[in-house]
Amino acid sequence: MTFLLDGFQTALQLHNLFFAFLGVLIGTAVGVLPGIGPMSGVALLIPVTASMTSGFEPAQAATSSIILLAGVYYGAMYGGSTTSILLNTPGESSSVVTALDGYQMAKQGRAGSALAIAAIGSFAAGIVSLIALVLLAEPLSNVALKFGPAEYFSLMILGLAAVSGLAGNSMTKAWMMTVFGLLLSTIGLDSVSGVERFTYNISFLYGGLEFLTVAVGLFALGEVFKAILHKEQNNDRIAKIGRIIPAKEELKESAGPIARGSLLGFLVGILPGAGATLASFFSYMLEKKISKHPEKFGKGTIAGVAAPESANNAASGGAMIPLLTLGIPGSGTTAILMGALMMYNVQPGPLLFDEHPDVAWGLIASMFIGNVMLLILNMPLVKIFAKIIETPPKYLLPLIIAISIFGVYAVQVTTFDIFLLLGFGVLGYLLATNDFPLAPLVLGLVLGPMIENNMRRALTASNGDFFVFIEKPISFVLLIAAILWIAIPFLMKLKGKSVIVNEDM
Repeated sequence: MTFLLDGFQTALQLHNLFFAFLGVLIGTAVGVLPGIGPMSGVALLIPVTASMTSGFEPAQAATSSIILLAGVYYGAMYGGSTTSILLNTPGESSSVVTALDGYQMAKQGRAGSALAIAAIGSFAAGIVSLIALVLLAEPLSNVALKFGPAEYFSLMILGLAAVSGLAGNSMTKAWMMTVFGLLLSTIGLDSVSGVERFTYNISFLYGGLEFLTVAVGLFALGEVFKAILHKEQNNDRIAKIGRIIPAKEELKESAGPIARGSLLGFLVGILPGAGATLASFFSYMLEKKISKHPEKFGKGTIAGVAAPESANNAASGGAMIPLLTLGIPGSGTTAILMGALMMYNVQPGPLLFDEHPDVAWGLIASMFIGNVMLLILNMPLVKIFAKIIETPPKYLLPLIIAISIFGVYAVQVTTFDIFLLLGFGVLGYLLATNDFPLAPLVLGLVLGPMIENNMRRALTASNGDFFVFIEKPISFVLLIAAILWIAIPFLMKLKGKSVIVNEDM
């Protein structure tokens, strides 16, 4: 409680309140705009926050930046429901399920109620996940403090296996992206021997690829190229928003789904790789299964909006636990947040709460404040946010390009990084259009150096004996979990194929 109160003291400083408000406001707009999503939004704003906090002390700059970026993350989860309900076009992947009943409610003239319940459910889920985060953060980081290099190596392998195993439609493509990310992470000078690796005598590459340039290029510019080349436009009619305050019966009907969705979403969010999209699908399926009237689902029932919206917000809070306590990002967005923290020399993991308590607890406290801000913003201003959907691409796309280029240049101050940014933008577009998931690539780039360093430290201590990773019980359990995480979906896929073959015969 003392740490949390200190965190509130940090979060309630005027500049941090401003950063939290700015983050949730931009996040809601990012969620509302179809195609951008939290990953692209957070990546795009890293250079902007770096410029805004350039005059701050290092610890203060890290705290304020992560408060803003986290605000964008959970703000985007709120905003994603707006287009799902009004246009039947999800703002980001975790809002796909909300569209099933949300759009039907909008067609029935109940768009205001659907948006209000989505906001209330998101708020309740955010608070539930934050209370759980406060209770679990310290015990988990204390357990993780007992980890040695071998345990850390195995934990990061589990993180890679989890995200790669559940990213995209093809496991093969996900693994190809993971390996590509790991290969990119080896570029630069070897930290132990000082030998050049894949630098080709280019001095700009001696420090390795800058995470910021790669993330902004892949996500922000990649989306821009996709929008330009595919001429994506929203010509759908937006449903009219009538009464915003939901009726008493609707509030009563949505209370159970909100509570169940919050708990389920949080538990799914803790699992590395599961993420908000999976949480929203699970909660919708659960509500349909336990409902007395399952036939109403897909035809405009309030439970079909309340449950998935609560679940995806609770999952975003749950994903912060492995990130802050273990240093393992559970999703693509948390991998980008982790990269942002490391830019400020703040290493997420068990030592975060000891070495940088102001950053960790300041962030947690700001998330409480940010959730209240989001509820206040979303209820009365929902009609204004709905207007953002109508922003023509001819104004939006040049703005994203300008922020990307000026932002990366302001942080790195090298023209080489701008060429690199454009290169990764083209690569991001090509990969995304061919259904290659980008999250495993980013995760591989972030975790690669840490996996290598911990493997070297473990092997140095054991005189090169690889059995050290199996002999340590925790390390062994984590490696088995990683193998199962990959093997089970693969075996289930094979079993499904064999069933189809037998039926055809």
